[in-house]
Amino acid sequence: MILEAISGAFAPTLFGVLVAGTIVAIWMAIAPSSAPRAVTDRLDGMMDAPHGVEDELKTSLASRTILPAFHRMTGFIGGLLPQKNVDKLTTMLMQAGNPGGLGALDFVGLRFILAAGLGAGYLFIIGRNDEPFIAVRNTFIAVFVGFMLPKLWLSQRIKQRRQEITRALPDALDMLTIGVEAGLAFESALLRVGEQWDNALTQEFRRVVSELRIGVARNDALRHMAERNSVDDLSTFVAVLIQSNMLGMSIAQVLHSQADQMRLKRRQLAEEQAHGATVKIVVVLVLFIFPALFIVILGPVVPKIMASLQGMAG
Repeated sequence: MILEAISGAFAPTLFGVLVAGTIVAIWMAIAPSSAPRAVTDRLDGMMDAPHGVEDELKTSLASRTILPAFHRMTGFIGGLLPQKNVDKLTTMLMQAGNPGGLGALDFVGLRFILAAGLGAGYLFIIGRNDEPFIAVRNTFIAVFVGFMLPKLWLSQRIKQRRQEITRALPDALDMLTIGVEAGLAFESALLRVGEQWDNALTQEFRRVVSELRIGVARNDALRHMAERNSVDDLSTFVAVLIQSNMLGMSIAQVLHSQADQMRLKRRQLAEEQAHGATVKIVVVLVLFIFPALFIVILGPVVPKIMASLQGMAG
């Protein structure tokens, strides 16, 4: 019944959607093919992809059958997005650490699929017994929520990764300083730190070492690391390190001074957060603790006050 009402009321809208879909399909058919991937993208695929048949067979069946089909479907849907938005999404995914190996087109397709799934799930499961107007309204709300949830998750992932890199940077610089002062080359020290810990920063160190091994210059590899993450402390460290390389300064001395500055900044940040905790405690006291205390202390007295007031009024 509800489906018949919706189809009768929204037939013109459905016809417009079908016409728009036909136009988009014709445009995709006559549009020129997308430009080939950049050299860096191909090199990234070579570094991240499994090597050999045995390595590929070690992966699960879903990663070899279902995931490629999912990537093709999401890539087809995401191909409708303008190139400017694709580049912006690519940057955000790099800053988030490329979660799940998703590309920009995959992420856009995932947003559309999740939005359509939530909307259809509500309409055919929960909203079947609702009035047509309420069902359509709630369906649009579900579609909007499904479309925005992946973006909110990605923003939160970027924030968490930046915080992880900022917290791990002073300790990593100490380890780099020890390795360089012990006689290791800078690349070997980076690799040793990457083997010692497993976090977002050490993953970037291992990526830098991989780029160095395929022939990328040291300054370019470090600059790529700073551009991928957009972390202020990491960008400052890379800029100082590149400048020291150009001036011929001692890397061990630069690392030591940078580690001291990072530790001082982390200590100041901890003190700032500690001072801000008092304000949060006051808010909790006013909203939760004080009302309960007033109820316990003044609760038994309120009936007596009301009785005395009524006696005075009588």
